[in-house]
Amino acid sequence: MSDLQRSFAKARLAGLPLEPPLPADALREEPEHEDEDSSSASSASSASSTGTIKPNRLSFSLFARELRKALPDAGILSVDARGHGETIVQTQDGQIKGTPHNLSLKTLSSDLSNMIKLTLAKFDWPRLPDTVLVGHSLGGPVVTEVASTGILGGSMLGYAVLDVVEGSAMDALQKMNIYLATRPRRFPSLASGIEWHIRSRTLRNTHSARVSVPSILYQESNHDTSSHDDETWAWRTDLSATEYYWGDWFTGLSKKFLNANGGKLLILAGTDRLDKELMIGQMQGKYQLEVFPDAGHFIQEDQPVKTAMVLVDFYRRNDSSALILPPKVGDLLKKKS
Repeated sequence: MSDLQRSFAKARLAGLPLEPPLPADALREEPEHEDEDSSSASSASSASSTGTIKPNRLSFSLFARELRKALPDAGILSVDARGHGETIVQTQDGQIKGTPHNLSLKTLSSDLSNMIKLTLAKFDWPRLPDTVLVGHSLGGPVVTEVASTGILGGSMLGYAVLDVVEGSAMDALQKMNIYLATRPRRFPSLASGIEWHIRSRTLRNTHSARVSVPSILYQESNHDTSSHDDETWAWRTDLSATEYYWGDWFTGLSKKFLNANGGKLLILAGTDRLDKELMIGQMQGKYQLEVFPDAGHFIQEDQPVKTAMVLVDFYRRNDSSALILPPKVGDLLKKKS
């Protein structure tokens, strides 16, 4: 196809309407059942997700479906950060806390640790299952912080960080206000919000956009407008209000990522995102690096199958329960004598 043909096709496709949004449960291929046998917990793994621009659990929906195909016995815990998605924060006296939220890294990592502990108590497991933490964008510093505290003990097999490194993140934050000023503040319909994510190349997977975008927008009333439409759709999270925490999220990320215990996986959309500290660590073999050059920032949405397969391989490589060690030389000598 020539450049002229490709441009013409792109222009024609851009004018086509998007399919309607998918409901959150549209990805379920079979009913979910709670496993009452606590012995199955040893084969489960946990995936936690948050993010900087689109931090909600549904951004991992397609990825989770592919992961379950490869690891049918795996348990997947996917959570919204406070102030994102449909998360509700309650005070100790049971009152629902409104905005602004405390979005410090310490608070977010504590929330994740508490969610994992609550899950352990909910299923009445005797111990925490073997766990792999997965975080995209802002979720990367959160899971790295949890890993560095060692609070999960020997149950944590490793952690994976998707498309965020300290150097490039700090550089990008300097331009964040410019980005926020140029993106639409609201959309006339939910479909137009999904369409913007596709046309702006924020997301490159239409199916994933139809699943995840509805959870980051909310319907608001337009009583003060002359529009014929009663409702518009606005961003659920005010990112500009979180500016106070931006530096706290990413400062020291590379060092903590390299020094925390457990297997380490870094998946990037391009090697240009690596900073000096991570380059040195990669040459020293301190972590596994995977690059998806055809994906955008939302790797797990743009390429859910490939991301899931890499995580499955990472899990199996770090799963010591399937490891069969050869007998010790001393034991062999004792048998001979």
